[in-house]
Amino acid sequence: MPKLKTKSSAKKRFQLTASGKVKRKHAFKNHILTKKHKDRKRRLVHSTLVSEVDTPRIKEMLVA
Repeated sequence: MPKLKTKSSAKKRFQLTASGKVKRKHAFKNHILTKKHKDRKRRLVHSTLVSEVDTPRIKEMLVA
């Protein structure tokens, strides 16, 4: 059976930490930024962890 390929979309959007958690960026920081307050935009800059419920699915896409 051939090797499974990693999902390219997941490869671009997620990153595994050393402890095995999955990092992601915040949404809504791409365009139409003029109407968003600067505090909100600053909060969206920082990356965060994927919720525990979604982590197994994303790991499967990354380590396929």
